Amino acid sequence: MAIHAGSANTAAYGDGVQEPPDTRPDTGNAGAARAGDRHKLTALQGLAALSLDAMASVAYGPESIVLVLAVAGAYGMGFTLPVTLAIAALLAVLVASYRQVIAAFPDGGGSYAVAKRHLGRRTSLVAAGSLILDYVLNVAVSVTAGVAALTSAFPQLYDERTWICLGVLVLVTAINLRGVVDSAKAFLLPTALFVGSILAMIVVGLFRDGPVSTASADGHTSALGNSATTVGALLLLKAFAAGCSALTGVEAVANAVPSFRAPAARRAQRTEVALGALLGVMLIGLSILIGRFHLQPVEGVTALAQLADASFGHNVAFYVVQFATMVLLALAANTSFGGLPVLMSLLARDNHLPHVFALKADRQVHRHGVLALALVSALLLVFSGGDTNTLVPLFAIGVFIGFTICQIGMVRHWYGDRVRGWRAKAVLNGFGALLTGVAGVVVTLTKFTEGAWLIVLAVPLLVLGFERVYRAYGRIGERLELGRVPEPPQQAHSLVVVPVAGLSKLTCKALTAARSLGDEVLAITVTHPAPEDRREAEALHRDWELWNPGIDLVELSSPTRALGRPVSAYVRELSATHADSQITVLIPETESAHVWQRLLQNHRGSVVAHAVRRDTDAVICRLRFRIDTDGR
Repeated sequence: MAIHAGSANTAAYGDGVQEPPDTRPDTGNAGAARAGDRHKLTALQGLAALSLDAMASVAYGPESIVLVLAVAGAYGMGFTLPVTLAIAALLAVLVASYRQVIAAFPDGGGSYAVAKRHLGRRTSLVAAGSLILDYVLNVAVSVTAGVAALTSAFPQLYDERTWICLGVLVLVTAINLRGVVDSAKAFLLPTALFVGSILAMIVVGLFRDGPVSTASADGHTSALGNSATTVGALLLLKAFAAGCSALTGVEAVANAVPSFRAPAARRAQRTEVALGALLGVMLIGLSILIGRFHLQPVEGVTALAQLADASFGHNVAFYVVQFATMVLLALAANTSFGGLPVLMSLLARDNHLPHVFALKADRQVHRHGVLALALVSALLLVFSGGDTNTLVPLFAIGVFIGFTICQIGMVRHWYGDRVRGWRAKAVLNGFGALLTGVAGVVVTLTKFTEGAWLIVLAVPLLVLGFERVYRAYGRIGERLELGRVPEPPQQAHSLVVVPVAGLSKLTCKALTAARSLGDEVLAITVTHPAPEDRREAEALHRDWELWNPGIDLVELSSPTRALGRPVSAYVRELSATHADSQITVLIPETESAHVWQRLLQNHRGSVVAHAVRRDTDAVICRLRFRIDTDGR
């Protein structure tokens, strides 16, 4: 007989297949829900915690467009604004789409959740794999870009950039382990400073007739190509695809809806719209200034630095913009820490990742997801040597895969729901899917030889890994007969085995506990045939007979002085001769009050427990006898 509670995602705690607890708010306990809201985001905090990646992209999005169009000379540079407007239009489509995704999928997951419902499990895993790669790369790229800005200002730190990158990563990880709200509060000021400085630069620049200063670009080689009279469609597509790197991070809010306070979906929608509006205004404003000041890309100086120089002059305001950009680039990694752990928790709930990733700490933190992201990102930073250029070719490809899959899934969503105005919404999402799909193909092809082939290879490998975990959980579920009513529990004869090394109060406590647990108790001791060991064994037997606890002492000989193997072999023999009995091995151990005093122990209990767990099906019970060597 099947039962609803026994789903394939359910297993007993302690068997290595832990069921992730339901962390959604209990509507019947308003007080608990309000207490949990303290560790969740408001709309403003969500903007600081989940939008840093997108906000920071204005530092390199317009520049990516300029660098592509520069090969066509000044004539090509004239297409900067039209290309940016096309990207802004795509941004509007994505924001509108993800606003609908948030409403339709309030449990988070973004493109993974959409694809799972409307495009099938395999497609959803492709979306999840691509997003995971992009989130990890975002951490590495953001940290290295921020540190690169620092080492540009202080060249003497260049050789230490890897250690500085790791230090920044440790800082961001530590803040996120304290909770998503704490990270949002910590990053609210840098976000406000960056957005305020960029908007001020745009407003001031619009009132300038020409650049106030070109000091930052003076003496640097121009990257502008020879003048051209035509700009081909391929060049415009490359510029569009390069500029679309500014759209990374737009999906993070939809992935992390459960991190918001109730009503979570409404707050997340507000955050998504605010993000889109700010990002669109900054992108368009910077592109207008590029045309207004006739900016020419130069080697070694960012477009944003030139625009700050032209608008404010080479003064304190210029350095404020540079400082704010450097800090936000370094902290843009926080977007991944806000979105990826939630995505991993959903994958864990669907049995595609270990269930431990679905567990939450006291501050509503998916601690294992945060630590896993930090570890993989640290490996990437070490591998790249803290060099941004090594990682950039791999970046932003995965997010286009997720965008396209999400848009296609939402088209299927509208065709299935047929709500009012569904045709217009389906057309909007279909157009968005076409644009992001084209951008994704162009980006992949143009960066393929620079390392993008690694992403093309890594996504299928991740999907295979998800499938293997899923099959493993399926086999475990079949073995545990999840979803079925088990047979009634029966009482079996209980046999408790207690390893002992000598007579002490610990031995007495262990035998007392064993008698309370089992119908029959056996004490065992492991001996060695060496003369000195034989004398100790004979002394133990004499003392045992004098004590007479009413429990037999069985001697196990170990010619090699091994401890665990003789015990596990004896337990296997008992299992064969007492097939109807439940065998428990009770291991007595002392536990000192101070950590350093635990170094004085021989840890024989751990050796026995490991051997019994490895070689038998017996129940292991470890009796802790707490002692204080200070006499308190």
